[in-house]
Amino acid sequence: MIQRLKSFLARAEKGEELTVAFLGGSITQGSLASTPETCYAYRVYEWFRNTYPQSAFHYVNGGIGGTNSHYGVSRAVTDVLMYQPDLCIIDFSVNDVTGSEGFDLTGAAQDDFFAETYEGTIRRLLAWPSAPAVLLLCNIQYSDGMTMEDTHVRIAKHYGIPYTSIRDSIYRDLKSGHYALSDISPDGLHPNTHGHALIAEEIIRKVQEIAQMPSAPIPDTLPDPVTLNRFEDAERLTIRNACPRLEGFHADTREKTKLLDHFKNGWIGRRTGDAIHFDLPDIRTLAVQYRKGIHHPACVARLTLDGAKTLVLDGNFEEDWGDCLYLDDILHDTVPGHHTLDIEVTGDSDGNALPFYLMSLIVS
Repeated sequence: MIQRLKSFLARAEKGEELTVAFLGGSITQGSLASTPETCYAYRVYEWFRNTYPQSAFHYVNGGIGGTNSHYGVSRAVTDVLMYQPDLCIIDFSVNDVTGSEGFDLTGAAQDDFFAETYEGTIRRLLAWPSAPAVLLLCNIQYSDGMTMEDTHVRIAKHYGIPYTSIRDSIYRDLKSGHYALSDISPDGLHPNTHGHALIAEEIIRKVQEIAQMPSAPIPDTLPDPVTLNRFEDAERLTIRNACPRLEGFHADTREKTKLLDHFKNGWIGRRTGDAIHFDLPDIRTLAVQYRKGIHHPACVARLTLDGAKTLVLDGNFEEDWGDCLYLDDILHDTVPGHHTLDIEVTGDSDGNALPFYLMSLIVS
């Protein structure tokens, strides 16, 4: 798929109108950059504008902090692909390290899970009608070297997708003493403005390297998946496309107005006993997305799948960086089946708790 990027650059040379999109977590969103225009994504977009002034470029930033590729594949259409991008740059290599909640996946099982959600994201992008070029960014946690790069690169190589490794560039220079940690990141994870500039330079260097490669035909079809590929068609169920039975819960009537206007289009439960019931035919996977809030106390709920499996959904977030778009993985089956899901508020601190906010179900 390197040839898609070659084709994108050829179109830029000709002066075509092109859209550059980014999909990822907080680093892509621009966390700790001094301004939105100094994050790595905007810097790369700006480089394209300056390098190919004969073309008109459009910028789409689909970065959302604290999110992994499972959420990424479910929102790829609404946050990136609906804009018909010509180039997509993806990064979930840090956030996929955090693990899958609900199932408590670790080790090889976690690698397999995120290999599958990441492959689903890539296949969804590559199969989109605008046939975007795809470039992967593999970020790293600077403080301890944690990254899902090896797993993500294994998927990338299967599809012939180019990638930029921060482990083999900026992190390598950090470990050799060329940079101090404070030079590039104040918290050991998110780059500062200088760190964002360095990441942009690495992406631009990869693009320039590919520009010098010989051209070849673009493959007509995608290779077979390397995983079970259950997530390629994942979708989010919200008040826009689902009608559960409500007993005390109510649909949020406020309109979502922008990408980072997170807690909209969901369902709200305020009191002990408030419940919501979903009937879910023909699904293989299921995850529940809800708010974990920094303002305590928050409501606690109990999830029941098929009248048997239960899980506590605690709306209290133990970190302080902001309300979390928490994702609990509930179901991983190999064949589609019919399932029921019930969520009931079980604790509201005598009516004084932050309401339970159910953002969505993610199903495939």
